[in-house]
Amino acid sequence: MALRHMKQVDFIHAASTRGVKLGKSHISQYVSGKTTPRPDIMRFLAATLNVSEDWLAAGNGPMERGSSSGSQPDSRRSLDLTADASPASSSSSSPSSSASSSPMPDSSSPTPASSPKGHPMRRFTKSTKLDNVLYDVRGPVVDEAARMEATGTHVLKLNIGNPAPFGFRTPDEVIYDMAHQLPECEGYSASKGLFSARKAIMQYAQLKNLPNVSIDDIYTGNGVSELINLSMSALLDNGDEVLIPSPDYPLWTACVNLAGGTAVHYLCDEQSEWYPDIDDMRSKITDKTKAIVVINPNNPTGALYPKEVLQQIVDLAREHQLMIFSDEIYDRLVMDGLQHVSIASLAPDLFCVTFSGLSKSHMIAGYRVGWMVLSGNKNVARDYIEGLNMLTNMRICSNVPAQSIVQTALGGHQSVNDYIVPGGRIYEQRDYIYNALNSIPGVTAVKPKAAFYIFPKLDVKKFNISDDEQFALDLLHDERILITRGGGFNWHEPDHFRIVYLPRIEVLKDATAKLTDFLSYYRQ
Repeated sequence: MALRHMKQVDFIHAASTRGVKLGKSHISQYVSGKTTPRPDIMRFLAATLNVSEDWLAAGNGPMERGSSSGSQPDSRRSLDLTADASPASSSSSSPSSSASSSPMPDSSSPTPASSPKGHPMRRFTKSTKLDNVLYDVRGPVVDEAARMEATGTHVLKLNIGNPAPFGFRTPDEVIYDMAHQLPECEGYSASKGLFSARKAIMQYAQLKNLPNVSIDDIYTGNGVSELINLSMSALLDNGDEVLIPSPDYPLWTACVNLAGGTAVHYLCDEQSEWYPDIDDMRSKITDKTKAIVVINPNNPTGALYPKEVLQQIVDLAREHQLMIFSDEIYDRLVMDGLQHVSIASLAPDLFCVTFSGLSKSHMIAGYRVGWMVLSGNKNVARDYIEGLNMLTNMRICSNVPAQSIVQTALGGHQSVNDYIVPGGRIYEQRDYIYNALNSIPGVTAVKPKAAFYIFPKLDVKKFNISDDEQFALDLLHDERILITRGGGFNWHEPDHFRIVYLPRIEVLKDATAKLTDFLSYYRQ
């Protein structure tokens, strides 16, 4: 790349003109040596760089395409060129500028070109099912932050909603009850979960007015993430479409694509409190559409959807006979005196799957305890439910010690309520970050109503931003602050990023001061 005076974005542009599917995250992974391209992508990369495929893949043979002679460049020298000579080694560097590994092997331990018997060496590549699967919340920018931390650099992580590092503690009663039940949690539970846990979840669902729910409709999981994957795998055939919000929590898009389906993104409107654009949603329904995904409260925007908006979605699903999947993991983190409404409570005649858990509301993300609830018209989904049961049985059961504290956690005093009222940490930190971001020239943000994320907008003309991953990397290198780019949430423009406002206000003050200074001079 250094010798050709190329940057990562040049590959993206070249791929677009040639009809090659190649995303920013993919090329970042290739450059950093994290993954190896498939043969067809390797051919494209070699042609774009005008080098031989063998040399690019393993440092074997001449570097130039079509060369039959000439010395092979030392692979360590190639790494030096990438790190030092490339324009990407400046403050606006790509992951290649400081990656800890190179896509080319060290010359001291060359990769053999053939097996001992003289046959070509078999190479093992990742499944093509992963071609359209991205998860930038833990992607290339996070990899670069990890590399920096390994060299002793402190990085402020505002990229992931993990309460524990910021001083949010699990309620003492929950820890006490788990400790006392551990001797009874050594074996498997029923595949759907412990009776006590599912009974407590069923009662919670009844309080949320979910219709037609019995204990057999409750499935526990190792966090909601496992259950999202399971629910999509049980539903989708190749080509089936699922409507997913943009911006989204990217696991939804990844799981749809991994299951062979197609994620079709409907827009959420920043000018209308980030509510779903119903007309856009309607325009994207086809005869291949099977379901609508709703993330409420929303990650990454912090939006809370009112009953009127949810009713419009229900009406649309009813008109086109669609399933509804509702991700409600933040339903107990609602501020400003507002109330969360479960969309399933408005749709007794439709089949709905509602997801929630304890990771966020009880600050126990590491325990991995979530659940999904089937409700409404289950007669239309008997075959699908049979598939869910099959996959649930195959994974044996979810974390039994974590299940053992569901009843305790859902009953009694809810300590999270102390955080989300005036004077509470999450409430005050929300107010601070909202005001601080909106005071920065070129930055605007909608005030979150729930969860602990904010999704500010950048003036791309002012900052000349065309690549939001590059922006995230530059902020990381210059100010040691790790955020997640808007594109990581399947947002279509390079003009947003997500901040987690879990750190205490004094930490947020330092972070926003550094961000203000950074944006005072930054031009991409």
